[in-house]
Amino acid sequence: MRWGVSIGSFFVAGLLAGSSIAGVGGRQESTDKQTTPTVDVELVIAVDVSYSMDLDELAIQREGYAQAIVSKEFLQALRGGPNGKISITYFEWSASSDQKLIIPWRMIDGPETADAVANEIMRTPVRRGSRTSISGAILYAMPLFDENPNRGFRRVIDISGDGPNNNGPPITPARDEALGKGIVINGLPIMVKEPSYSSMDIENLDWYYEDCVVGGPGSFVVTITDRDKFKEAIRTKLLLEVAGRTPGRRLVPVAEKEPRVSCTIGEKIWQDRWGR
Repeated sequence: MRWGVSIGSFFVAGLLAGSSIAGVGGRQESTDKQTTPTVDVELVIAVDVSYSMDLDELAIQREGYAQAIVSKEFLQALRGGPNGKISITYFEWSASSDQKLIIPWRMIDGPETADAVANEIMRTPVRRGSRTSISGAILYAMPLFDENPNRGFRRVIDISGDGPNNNGPPITPARDEALGKGIVINGLPIMVKEPSYSSMDIENLDWYYEDCVVGGPGSFVVTITDRDKFKEAIRTKLLLEVAGRTPGRRLVPVAEKEPRVSCTIGEKIWQDRWGR
């Protein structure tokens, strides 16, 4: 399901109105005490810092995540969970060999821990990298769950980006490997610029994310088409992920349909323009 960012405050109110969390695929209690969930969700935030993102976008993106984590809506959604806490880690990515961990696993269970994570995000200098490897980001994210000392009811990778995969392994095998491990992938395609020959931007990046990137029970896409709505979109997506809410219309599983946009379009554009 694709969510636009125009849903606004009425969506937030509706999201927070219910006290129960509709888990993706339902909440399952473990019979093994060692694997009993201690947090509601394990959330990996994977943020695109490729050169196609301008410095202003990178700064707004950083601020958006920091402000969302300390917002009253986020903290209210947090309190509504079975455990009232989540685990979160945050890294930036560009090429297949370029991922930088900004925030190692942190538990957020209230305003103080939320403030600490937000401050860590904002203290790190903004950087940029070459190429775009969504597959590399997914492959980097998967082992992070094994390093988390806290077990969650759900494991989610939250990927933001402004272009298709054009470096590293193809996107679909990486996505399918994550889904096979029970990990849900949600997407935040950034479409605030008109596609041009000088960039790797494509039309219908939201379709690309829906058909080639995201997956798993309840997976969704929140599209940014307006720079002024950047922070609102980030907050909306985090609220959905923390509350375990799923869109009303079921996404057709990727195996049941043909992609509307080629899942290798980024690699093809790169090959056509630069021949390597």
